[in-house]
Amino acid sequence: MSKTIVRHPNAKINLGLNIVRRRSDGYHDIETVFYPIPLTDTLTIEDADAFSFTQTGTPLDCRSEDNLVVRAIKALAADDELPRLRVTLEKHIPSGAGLGGGSSDAAAAMCAVANHMNLPLTPTDIEQKLATLGADCPFFVRNRPVFATGTGNVFTPIELSLSGWKLVLVKPDIHVATREAYAMVKPARPATSLTEIIRRPVAEWQNLMANDFEPSVFMRHPEIGEIKQSLLQLGATYTSMSGSGSAVFALFENDTPLPDLNGLFPEAFTWQAEL
Repeated sequence: MSKTIVRHPNAKINLGLNIVRRRSDGYHDIETVFYPIPLTDTLTIEDADAFSFTQTGTPLDCRSEDNLVVRAIKALAADDELPRLRVTLEKHIPSGAGLGGGSSDAAAAMCAVANHMNLPLTPTDIEQKLATLGADCPFFVRNRPVFATGTGNVFTPIELSLSGWKLVLVKPDIHVATREAYAMVKPARPATSLTEIIRRPVAEWQNLMANDFEPSVFMRHPEIGEIKQSLLQLGATYTSMSGSGSAVFALFENDTPLPDLNGLFPEAFTWQAEL
């Protein structure tokens, strides 16, 4: 009997992002907090006569064979022989946003297909395989708040809940190249660790928690900085760019009324939810 599997891979935001040093291999060590949010794609996997992959929803600028979903499934396949599955990815999480949408899709695909094929893999095994596809891919296996160090691939679980807060996302039609963003930053270790800052009230975060990408990215793309300032003026308690951008998120207290985001940011992707 054929089986249909449906998964809803979710996005994440970065609470703070410190670039602490440039490594000898050319990469950078960072400190950040990954926090899962309920903005999701839809991944559907069905038995079929041969492997196929279709992507719908928000268009992606990449070939099907380069999509992280296909690469994740291929990483499970013995001798590169892809399983006989029909895979459909409906994209809602914007790409090039710093929200980890592609990484989340990859993690969901690998977990679902491994389970469907009855592969004897533990969550740790899957995390190790996903790490070859991207530093933040393994985060989405356990999908809980973590303090991330190394290149963003070493995770320490943390106790943090933003339940009851309103979250707003605004993603302008701007692509920020991650390599370019790193090239413009001078690494430095922060005076106060993020693990200390996130234990403080959210109302104190704006003056304590920074994203080291913001100064250089805002200089090159001032529209992104203007979005952040607009969200603060609308009453956000905390707002920041996520990752290397270009999405900006904001936390609003639950009783704060929100305006028509589409009207304020007509050219941007906007989304809001209560956490």
